[in-house]
Amino acid sequence: MSNQGFIAKQVLTKLKIKKNTSEVFKRYQVLHKLYKKNPDAAWITDSAEIVGANLGDPFRTSVSINNEIKVPFKIGVHKAVGGDHDYPNPGDLLCASLAACFESTIRMISNRLGIILTETKVTVTAQVDVRGTLMVDKSTPVNFQSMHIEIVLLTKNISDKILNTLIRATKRSCIIYQTIKKGIPITSNATFETSL
Repeated sequence: MSNQGFIAKQVLTKLKIKKNTSEVFKRYQVLHKLYKKNPDAAWITDSAEIVGANLGDPFRTSVSINNEIKVPFKIGVHKAVGGDHDYPNPGDLLCASLAACFESTIRMISNRLGIILTETKVTVTAQVDVRGTLMVDKSTPVNFQSMHIEIVLLTKNISDKILNTLIRATKRSCIIYQTIKKGIPITSNATFETSL
C-alpha cells in the first residue's frame, strides 16, 4: 500500500466513515473499474478556442472554453503590457484555473472522506516581471516566476492534522497544481477553523 493510501485509510478509520455513502466514492468506483479494464478510456482532452473577431482591437477578444459546450469568455490584456485590463487577462485565467481545480479537488476528497466543509476559500496569485515579454530586459524570463495559494477551510469538528492531510492529498491529486509546479514554484498557506 502506498503512503497516500495508508494515510487515507488512517483518516477513514479515525473519522469512522463508511466509504459507500459518498457520492464521489460511488462515481470513483465506476471509473476505477473502467480505467483498470480500459486505460485508453482515461485519456481526456480539454480545450479552448479563439476565433478572431474585431481584429482591429488588439486588447480584447473572446475565448470559447470547452469544445462541446463552448462557454464564451471575454478576455483582455493587462495594463502592465499596454492593455486596459477591463476583462480578465490570460494570467488571471491561469490563476482561476489553479484555484478552480484546487478547490474542487478539496471538495471531492472531503466528500469521499466524509469531511463536512462549511466554507471554502481558495485565492491564487501569480507574480511575473513583464520586462521580459516587453523586451525591456532580455535577461528577464518570459514566464511567471512564482505562484501562491491561500486556502481557508471551515469544517465541523475535524482536527488540523486531518485537514493538513486533506491539503497534502489535494496537492497530490490536483491536475493543474501538479502541471504548473513543474515549471513555477508554488507556495501555499492553509488556515483552518472548526464550527460546532
